[in-house]
Amino acid sequence: MIVVTGATGNVGRALVRMLAEAQAPVTAVARHITGADVPPGVRAVAADLADPTGLRVAFEGEDALFLLVAGEDPHGVLDVAKTAGIRKVVLLSSQGAGTRPEAYRHPGLFEAAVRGSGLGWTILRSGGMATNAFAWAESIRTRREAAAPFGDVGLPFVDPHDVAAVAAVALRQEAHLGATYTLTGPAPTTPRERAAAIATALGEPVRFTEQSREEAHQEMAQFMPLPVVEGTLAILGEPTAGEQQVSPDVEHVLGRAPGGFAAWAGRNVAAFR
Repeated sequence: MIVVTGATGNVGRALVRMLAEAQAPVTAVARHITGADVPPGVRAVAADLADPTGLRVAFEGEDALFLLVAGEDPHGVLDVAKTAGIRKVVLLSSQGAGTRPEAYRHPGLFEAAVRGSGLGWTILRSGGMATNAFAWAESIRTRREAAAPFGDVGLPFVDPHDVAAVAAVALRQEAHLGATYTLTGPAPTTPRERAAAIATALGEPVRFTEQSREEAHQEMAQFMPLPVVEGTLAILGEPTAGEQQVSPDVEHVLGRAPGGFAAWAGRNVAAFR
């Protein structure tokens, strides 16, 4: 039996669906989740990772846990998991925990807690996700415009569907215990290219505007902690060779190449119409 936290998010929702389609018993956890948010047969429990004691009812009797980096007490969450009988945890972390640990201390703390928990573990370090393009949804819908900094710097953004698929395998198979995987797409794409891919999916032009670093910083600081803003802008503007490299890990786990951004845009074009 598997419990999925963040079950209404971009990765968690897809993961719950995949596990349910595979007829795996699933408990879906999110702060405001209801039965209407999950496929038939999936148990929905409203709980918050920021309140570990409130997770007991969700974790009781489960075998494996898909864990997000959320809240401030990973040790508390993992203690509740162990007490409830969970044996294995798959953590969704960030590539930045490995490449820029000073800027990504929060996921780094979760990774350390998972490794030291005494549970079986797999860590998934996701690169930038294709769903970051949803930040353009309103401007593309209303003005057919997209803005971003560093318009010609490429990064291999990953499809959250592929992240979920890797998590589904890691949760159900023992072969991935003790592994730390970096998850990327099949090729680097620039913000300008991603806007063009959305335009192709729409069948209409989308005008791309390159923001200054200062403009992007001001916008991102409205919803990100400042150290994460700085780390994110550093990756977007001055990525290391490792951050631009395509990882083989999605294909290693799934036996197929990861999906590209254009395919993601085609599946999600309704958000931009």
